[in-house]
Amino acid sequence: MTTLLMGLILLLGIHSVSIVALRWREAMVQRMGLVAWRGLYSVVALLGLWLVVRGYAQTRLAPQVLWVAPMAVRHLAAVLLLPVFPCLLATYLPGTLRTKLRHPMLVAVKAWALAHLLVVGTVSAVLLFGAVLAWAVVDRISLKRRPAREVPTLPASAVNDVLAIGLGLALYAFMVMKGHLWLIGVAPFG
Repeated sequence: MTTLLMGLILLLGIHSVSIVALRWREAMVQRMGLVAWRGLYSVVALLGLWLVVRGYAQTRLAPQVLWVAPMAVRHLAAVLLLPVFPCLLATYLPGTLRTKLRHPMLVAVKAWALAHLLVVGTVSAVLLFGAVLAWAVVDRISLKRRPAREVPTLPASAVNDVLAIGLGLALYAFMVMKGHLWLIGVAPFG
């Protein structure tokens, strides 16, 4: 559990710098340069993610079960997960979907975390998915109060919406049929 906690602290901590210390972040960017800041940010985030994956895998060897989700909740989770990949792709493929959602990446993260929180009833799952869900909610609230940051992006297009939805649903189907078992070791409906 310690590895999982350390990973969450690093991963969510680096992703929370703009939430809790925006001026410090801007000062670091000024001092280091944007490329160096992004490099440092990426290294810390990847280390945190690696620790989260490793720590969560360790806790799955001897899970502390709090509840077992009924099949109806698993089906609800499957529906909650449908928009995750389209929203994730809409982050990078600007169009109406991105404009309407404002922050599609956070929508994807919240849906992913909530769905998993509902169906995986172990202590480590509550810690992992609950922490990620709480972070995403706080980040969304924080974004309403922070000045918008200019981010280079592709031109907005209706084609991007079609791509985000089509490719997103294809990724969802892949994850349900093979990807989740291959990457995580658990078949979602197996």
